[in-house]
Amino acid sequence: MQIYKGKSVFGGIAIGKISVYKKDEQLVKRVKIEDADAEMERYTAARNIAAAQLQKLYDKALKEVGEANAAIFEVHQMMLEDEDYNESVENIIHSQMVNAEYAVASTADNFAQMFEAMDDDYMRGRAADVRDISERVITVLAGGAGSGIDSDEPVIIAADDLAPSETVQLDKDKVLSFVTAHGSENSHTAILARTMGIPALIGTGIDLDETVDGKLGIVDGTNGVVYVDPDAELLEEMKKKQQEEQEKKRLLQTLKGKENITLDGQKVMLYANVGNIKDLGIALQNDAGGIGLFRSEFIYLGQDHYPTEEEQFQIYKTVAETMAGRRVIIRTLDIGADKQCDYFELDKEDNPAMGLRAIRICLTRPEIFKTQLRALFRASVYGNINIMYPMIISVDEVRQIKAIVEEVKAELAEQGIEYGNPAQGIMIETPASVMMSRELAEEVDFFSIQVGIMVETAAASLIADIFAKEADFFSIGTNDLTQYTLAIDRQNSKLDKFFDSHHPAVLRMIQMTVENAHKAGIWCGICGELGADQALTKDFLAMGVDELSVSPGSILPLRKIILETDVEAYKKSKQTK
Repeated sequence: MQIYKGKSVFGGIAIGKISVYKKDEQLVKRVKIEDADAEMERYTAARNIAAAQLQKLYDKALKEVGEANAAIFEVHQMMLEDEDYNESVENIIHSQMVNAEYAVASTADNFAQMFEAMDDDYMRGRAADVRDISERVITVLAGGAGSGIDSDEPVIIAADDLAPSETVQLDKDKVLSFVTAHGSENSHTAILARTMGIPALIGTGIDLDETVDGKLGIVDGTNGVVYVDPDAELLEEMKKKQQEEQEKKRLLQTLKGKENITLDGQKVMLYANVGNIKDLGIALQNDAGGIGLFRSEFIYLGQDHYPTEEEQFQIYKTVAETMAGRRVIIRTLDIGADKQCDYFELDKEDNPAMGLRAIRICLTRPEIFKTQLRALFRASVYGNINIMYPMIISVDEVRQIKAIVEEVKAELAEQGIEYGNPAQGIMIETPASVMMSRELAEEVDFFSIQVGIMVETAAASLIADIFAKEADFFSIGTNDLTQYTLAIDRQNSKLDKFFDSHHPAVLRMIQMTVENAHKAGIWCGICGELGADQALTKDFLAMGVDELSVSPGSILPLRKIILETDVEAYKKSKQTK
């Protein structure tokens, strides 16, 4: 048995024969020519054919994976029209009097090396794009029509790398998975793979020869492992895992596309909580209506330095594009308490859960906050981004945030940088914010933006009626709300037996917040682990909760409960008990 490890692009289990995919690359020779103008005409004609092929790929991708993910083929068309690229080809043809194939290949190598030398991961990923379009043009020049992936039976495709154009042409009925020896998780291919829901690994270093080709393989997309010629015991274990996944997929097929409406007509929004880009594919696979919570702090936790504006912008932009118009609520930096970054150099606190964390850090270190806000406002141009601020306890904090936001917008405008006008919300995590919701609500007309509140503290819950006049929505952070309501540090394992998320006080806090929100005419959701607690789903429906933002895997089971529930009948049954 051979074992290869790589980076997971999309999870899942695939079992089947491995088929090594080798590109039908053209052997490019340097040939002397007599007529440079005629050679340029050859090149121009081939470029036009390649552009037409890309248009067809765009149309196909648009139907299968959505506008945002199909956009790569528009980008490829624009790259074919790039002045620098075409001038390079023309210059090589005229100055060296060589064939168009050689000129294109040389240009591709030069541009790819330029991209690969850049520090930015996203820009390095563009090297694959320029090689992809160049190979397409060379294939046309050589008289070929371009090749896709074809197989008579479902297989695991193993390749050195796969270009976006190759990935979108995959016949999902015949492809179980794909595994590449190289590749970037920031590439368009990776994004497309997640969206298409194909188990995939990159950077495995897998051998692409007879030792692999035609052999039985297992792709464990969750753990990033490929097994070639697995033993009987492992095969049986993986088959069981696969069966479990197939049952989940069966549920998906049954419920996908259905509205989240109860038997008596009450509608609920089901959104996904995610921590990184990798989770987006799972959210889409589970038919999430949007992203209810994108934990931006993981961008900071995964590094040994403050992430730059450009690094953050590329991540937020990818999230917005991938979700293709669905609402994406991005929580600003929520460092502190149990989430520590050494380079922040935060002082040790006796009770960090109630200490310097979240918005308190952002307001005391505005340079960090402004960097994130600039990235978020820039990225909001590419999709339906909402911004949510954590740990709010006062109107003054909201006004401080607004002032910083205005500074950011003014700076971007002065620099001629395009930015959007994202909806902005507040996480109600403290009792204070609940109690102050009415006062905060009065700030609505003062803001030109939408404002929401995340209810995570008892304070926020208790004054939810005040905040409601300030906000366009409430999002209840049940993890912290439970912690503060019960005076129990949720990170202290010694207190586990006292930590009761079903405590009547917690449920009353939620009920109070929902009622105050509805009195003010705004929606109220739950953003925390409690939202996925199926034992409480009917109770949340009875309270009138408008949105449940949960882990992607919880969406379909919750949808099943929603579709099968008569809320009014449930309320009556509760009253008779």
